[in-house]
Amino acid sequence: MPKTQRNQLITVNARFTKPIIAMKIKSALTIILFAISFFMIENTVLAQKPTEKAAKKWLKSKEWNNGISQNVDPSVDAVEFYKQYHANKTVWDSVFTYIKITDLETLAPGKYPIDGDKAYAIITEAPSKEPAKAGWESHQKYIDLQYVIKGKENIEVTPVSAATVTKPYDEDHDAANYSANGVMHAAIPGTFFLFFPQDAHRPNIKVDGYDVVKKLVIKIHVAN
Repeated sequence: MPKTQRNQLITVNARFTKPIIAMKIKSALTIILFAISFFMIENTVLAQKPTEKAAKKWLKSKEWNNGISQNVDPSVDAVEFYKQYHANKTVWDSVFTYIKITDLETLAPGKYPIDGDKAYAIITEAPSKEPAKAGWESHQKYIDLQYVIKGKENIEVTPVSAATVTKPYDEDHDAANYSANGVMHAAIPGTFFLFFPQDAHRPNIKVDGYDVVKKLVIKIHVAN
């Protein structure tokens, strides 16, 4: 074949080959981008709706706790904790950093900022209550992290769905009140509780031999 014809053939082939290669590259990029998007969506869904097994594994790993020495009580809803933490990680990290760096035993009673209105701490040091005087409550705007610093008290817990409303939700006080029967838990130093909007709880129940209890309550804004 003459050289001129070969050059013409190469030119023609190049005209057809380049678009084909470009289309293949474009298709490959589309597949890669789709895979990345799917992976991100899948991770988001898992973060929002983890299985109970995955949530408990995450809880046990303590990758969330920022090195604090305190443990979370086994009664805490691991799935809800997982969801709330991943939906509002910066705030939760601030909370656990606060617990880690603060000398809670010497901190005076009062209210302390952590992250604006997203998280704040309340320290109390007061007598616990006789069971008949300790009231049931739940909250919708804030999650309760409750931790006994000194002393011991009982906390009774039950789902809101199993409680009877005695005082409807008051938005100004972020509280509703109930009558209920639940499971009693001992609250002692070293272990904290988390109460989510679906958790009715009755804290500050007196334990014999412990007249005054020093306690930390951290209010953490609910991520909807």
